[in-house]
Amino acid sequence: MTWDEKIKDFETFLKFERNFSQNTIDAYLRDIKKLKEYAEVDLENTGPLTITYENIQEYLFQLSKKKFSERTQARWISSIKSFFKYLTEDEVREDNPSTLLEGPKLGLYLPDTLSFEDVEKIINAININTDLGKRNRCIIEVLYGCGLRVSELIDLKISNINFKELYLKVEGKGDKSRFVPLASYTAELMKKHIHSVRSKGKINKRHEDILFLNSRGTAMSRVIVFIIIKELTEKAGISKRISPHTFRHSFATHLLQNGVDLRYIQEMLGHSSITTTEIYTHLKNEELRDVILNYHPRNKTE
Repeated sequence: MTWDEKIKDFETFLKFERNFSQNTIDAYLRDIKKLKEYAEVDLENTGPLTITYENIQEYLFQLSKKKFSERTQARWISSIKSFFKYLTEDEVREDNPSTLLEGPKLGLYLPDTLSFEDVEKIINAININTDLGKRNRCIIEVLYGCGLRVSELIDLKISNINFKELYLKVEGKGDKSRFVPLASYTAELMKKHIHSVRSKGKINKRHEDILFLNSRGTAMSRVIVFIIIKELTEKAGISKRISPHTFRHSFATHLLQNGVDLRYIQEMLGHSSITTTEIYTHLKNEELRDVILNYHPRNKTE
């Protein structure tokens, strides 16, 4: 993956998930593009997935010698931290090379999740009297029911859906394939989408096997999926910052809450390391802490 690809994805993230102003986005992107230039010229085209903490530290040291203000230097660190936090959150990188950079101490990142009731609210906010609404409902159900990344969702092929055995073949990061169980409820919605909605619209020949299509009959973009979810979240009256990845986090968290072994969740999410999946145990521990604080007799006031 190139710097330009990931910077473009980062821009989408800042715009649609973080709701940053255009001026703030431009400042972040300028900072990351400077790091990109340094990596390409001084580090022999080192990419965003292989650049190290030492590389970034040296880059910041070289900049600091040019007598920029402390405030400007703090912004560089903030931009770099945000960029690499995004890459790890989006599971593009498993490690974050910016964690040890000097600056405000960051706590453990716990992804936002939705309760099952919130998922239902979002689904109920969809107007399913239209073909567009039926497609969007199917998108939400697949994100939540299968725990897919947004890139996996928009690339999902009909030929990779096994309705008889109820599983999906998902082509994930690094050309790694995995098989994800498919609930019969979700499978029925996908069948209806294929036969009753998708079949009515325009279908571009190069995208005949893609499950979810836009009005031009081609594969949907990440941006449009962000926009659909943002609009539905607002309509449902949910104030959290919700992205496609939030449904993936919710999928994993709800499985863990219902007693599914962490290694099965790792397999379904396509994590190469169990360490990545273990973030969900922290979510469970947070809930346990709240239960103890709220219900243990020693914590009850008179």
